[in-house]
Amino acid sequence: MFKFLKDVVAGSTAGVKDLPYNIGEPYSSAWGSWTHSRGTSKVDGSPVSIFSLTGSNAGDGRIAAARNGVKRLRTVRHPNILSFLHSTEAEVIDGSSTKLTIYIVTEPVMPLAEKIKELGLQGTQRDEYYAWGLHRIAKAVSFLNNDCKLVHGNVCLASVVVTNTLDWKLHAFDVLSEFDGNNASTGPMLQYDWLIASQYKPIELEKSDWTTIRKSPPWAIDSWGLGCFIYELFSGLKLSKTEELRNTASLPKSLLPDYQRLLGSTPSRRLNPSKLVENCEFFQNKLVDTIHFMEILNLKDSVEKDTFFRKLPTLAEQLPREIVLKKLLPLLASALEFGSAAAPALTPLLKIGAWLSPEEFNMKVLPTLVKLFASNDRAIRVGLLQHIDQYGDAFTAQVVDEQVYPHIATGFSDTSAFLRELTLKSMLVLAPKLSQRTLSGSFLKYLSKLQVDEEPAIRTNTTILLGNLASHLNEGTRKRVLINAFTVRALRDTFSPARGAGIMALCATSSYYDAQEIAARILPNVVVLLIDPDSDVRSKAFQAVEQFLQIVKQFHEKTNAGDSTELSSSGISSLPDNGSILGWAMSSLSIKGKPTDHTPHLSASSSAPNISAVPNASSAVADVQSTGLVRASSTADMADQPAPESPTSTATDGWSELDNGIIAEDHANDKDGWDDFLPLEEESNPSPALASIQAAQKRPVAQTKPQVSNMRPKATTHSIKNEDEDLWGSIAAPPPKVKPSATAIDDDDPWAAIAAPPPTTRAKPLAAGRSRGSKPAAAPKLGAQRINRTSSSGV
Repeated sequence: MFKFLKDVVAGSTAGVKDLPYNIGEPYSSAWGSWTHSRGTSKVDGSPVSIFSLTGSNAGDGRIAAARNGVKRLRTVRHPNILSFLHSTEAEVIDGSSTKLTIYIVTEPVMPLAEKIKELGLQGTQRDEYYAWGLHRIAKAVSFLNNDCKLVHGNVCLASVVVTNTLDWKLHAFDVLSEFDGNNASTGPMLQYDWLIASQYKPIELEKSDWTTIRKSPPWAIDSWGLGCFIYELFSGLKLSKTEELRNTASLPKSLLPDYQRLLGSTPSRRLNPSKLVENCEFFQNKLVDTIHFMEILNLKDSVEKDTFFRKLPTLAEQLPREIVLKKLLPLLASALEFGSAAAPALTPLLKIGAWLSPEEFNMKVLPTLVKLFASNDRAIRVGLLQHIDQYGDAFTAQVVDEQVYPHIATGFSDTSAFLRELTLKSMLVLAPKLSQRTLSGSFLKYLSKLQVDEEPAIRTNTTILLGNLASHLNEGTRKRVLINAFTVRALRDTFSPARGAGIMALCATSSYYDAQEIAARILPNVVVLLIDPDSDVRSKAFQAVEQFLQIVKQFHEKTNAGDSTELSSSGISSLPDNGSILGWAMSSLSIKGKPTDHTPHLSASSSAPNISAVPNASSAVADVQSTGLVRASSTADMADQPAPESPTSTATDGWSELDNGIIAEDHANDKDGWDDFLPLEEESNPSPALASIQAAQKRPVAQTKPQVSNMRPKATTHSIKNEDEDLWGSIAAPPPKVKPSATAIDDDDPWAAIAAPPPTTRAKPLAAGRSRGSKPAAAPKLGAQRINRTSSSGV
């Protein structure tokens, strides 16, 4: 405890070897006898500045003054005063003498004179930067004089340093002392005034007139010092004698009156630094006003903030670029991160951040953007998503998967359709950085829900996004998802641009389908769109049919040539058009602005529908009717050809149900329409019954009177062998009682061998309660059934 207190009061007595900082190269200039060097922390390598002063022994006056400076710098805290970090003293034995060195560690800074040369500002920008820096130093001096009743004693160009953010800060507190104006003593008030060079001393201090000094205001000495500082700043020369202060040719005219008042010959009439800050016309410029507004942002209302941030992108181009990047940008990032800035601040942040190098952008801007994704402010989220293309590529895959996506995924189910669409579009940039576990899991679940969203534009966007991201899915996920998403949902959408998007997505991903999938699942669903009510959809359907037929034709030619590898491979080369299709989808997704900002025109010659060009999606849906789809194949045909195997996966993404449910149901109902055709292989070996039928066709047969009530043609190929297969059996009307004519009775009738037996029971009534039969009513059958009722007139 005693060692800790000793370090706080007078600094540690440990040697330089125990200093937790590495001392680097020194700067060419420093105040007084101090040496200003660069340095780094031994713990984390962060940059610091190290000031060192060496004295011959502990009784050296410079050592005593340096200790006074260390104590003052440690205890006085202000934004415009150099920040103290650490101090220590080290004894070095040099031959027969012992030397003492004092080290002060501060935030990283460099001498103002060197920084001015490095920046090389000229004209208006130079004056604006000088005004801002001088404003900071005047506030620091005012704080010491008016608030702390302290006298710095040696304000000059050498006592000002610049931080990495280009802030000017005051240091060199060796002469700093309390102002004891109430003391009647005639002794010196400044114990170390001998350290001040004569050219910087006012007349009363040069004469050591302590009585006059005590009767003067506390700022009298430092106001003179401010005048000396202004002269050195604008002239670019170090003050060598007091008479040079009369040379005002290099000073701005707006600053000249206050400069003269600072250097007044009467101490009591010198200008108070606080008045200089408040009333000087020179400080009224765009740079000072902009930075001042940012520093007191919490005190501004929302209207002032919005107005300021909307003007800031234009204003930033007029300010010194180096100051905007190093000072204004950190203020913007901090204001957004801690909630004092609203969503409009994102635009200037990203515009200014674009001026940085990629490494600096990743260091200064990206961490703030990552934190903003966790914000619950919907306006912040909208701003982030609208500009995702400006910074999305800078995110690493780990950051996207672990920090960004968990927050951005909430937008998929947001109540705002605009935010859902922006979230969807942003995934074109972010999804390639997601892990396969996230892609195949929650991400596809969200896309499955968005494909049945109430907003037509969002459904269209989802289809196109899925088409663009197909290459990032693994093979099993593609097999399970793509065809179901594009055919079962997109091609059957009531919104014509959504159907067009489904066609183009199929074309863009054609390389992922094998010939069997194309023939059995894709072409049957695309062909029906050749007669779509929308001309643009029809045009795309014709292109798609040609493309897929060409792929199937290539498969046929390779199969005939003996290339059996194509049977098990899905790597059928896609046509050259696919590149343009993918380009269309990406350019469509990159359209910015709300859906209401675009027109709904969809050209038939365009390569794809404009997914964002839907002014009123809900009203457009009512005008578009979906067409019926041609079934893929009959039950008999599907029994001959096994369906494409779907890879097993434990993840449910919303489309696996379609694979096992909707698709299976569609194929199960495909019987109607294909039962009238006989298998080709049965023609070579006809059955005896069929031979009899063929023989009967060669001679005339008397025909019965046609029945008016039965409009369905008789099936001549299949007999009903199972009553359960007849969907109409339970409710069919009894057959008409028509006596056959005499000419139709023939013992050699060829139909007799295969004719169905006559009915042995009456037709079952419709209502079970009015049944007159002895048998109970059959259980109702599932599925759609037709009821044939005969009218009372017998028609």
